[in-house]
Amino acid sequence: MPKITTFLGTAAVLACLATGAFAEAAPKDLGPDTVVAKVNGKEITLGMMVAVRNALPAEYRQLPDEILFGGVLDQLIQQTALSEIGEGMMTHRDEIALEVDRRAYLAGMLLDYTAKRAVTPEALKQAYDTKYAKAEPSREFHAAHIIVPTEEEAKAILAEIQGGADFATLAKEKSQDGAAANGGDLGWFGLDAMVQPFAEAVAGMKDGEVKGPIQTEYGWHVVKLIESRLAAAPTLEEATADLSGDLRQKAVEDRVNDTVAKATVEKFVEGIDPAVLKDPKLTGEE
Repeated sequence: MPKITTFLGTAAVLACLATGAFAEAAPKDLGPDTVVAKVNGKEITLGMMVAVRNALPAEYRQLPDEILFGGVLDQLIQQTALSEIGEGMMTHRDEIALEVDRRAYLAGMLLDYTAKRAVTPEALKQAYDTKYAKAEPSREFHAAHIIVPTEEEAKAILAEIQGGADFATLAKEKSQDGAAANGGDLGWFGLDAMVQPFAEAVAGMKDGEVKGPIQTEYGWHVVKLIESRLAAAPTLEEATADLSGDLRQKAVEDRVNDTVAKATVEKFVEGIDPAVLKDPKLTGEE
């Protein structure tokens, strides 16, 4: 279904300002059902305006209140007027699309509710204790690498280093990634941040050791482990954002799995060719 693209029409907003639409005293008791306009008798409410406002991109929501109010109201007036004509043109395909949208909205509403309720001070504390307070300290690594396209190049570079060449200088000259400018320095990282077998190789190295060639999907590496250390656990405050994300994701996954498991699900797909979804008779392209 096409979207209205005339949001925040300048002429409409200026017209509202010129006629003093924003200057009138607002009713004292405003609520989601407060009527702000009618189009051919159909009401537009503050609740509808809030719903439109909340769905806007961040850059629109930062506009001055007067301009945003006028733009949202103008959009709803346009949609209401056009939808009245659209209702008379609806096909069965349109009814199906609206029903799919309705179900998607309701499902999303439930999952959003579920995710928000999952993050509580108690849940955060328990998740923190499980992940950090009661866990063994992890090790993090400070390493540098030189990455080249072929094994032969990597072997030649390793031979130069073993012969006394400076690792950082060779990295600046020959490495083919963004870290080259810093002498191949990758900074501090946990093993889970690196691809295999790069991470496996680093885990088995001693401080100051150089190893290679190591092949990954990105090329051939010569790696130098500068040093390693036990990683200090973050504070609860530092970990809150990550833990909140974990709690929300788990709550949503549990809700989906539990709900579907309890539902009576029957499938009637025997003998249906999956390619039928591309049939123009069903897609409405004919």
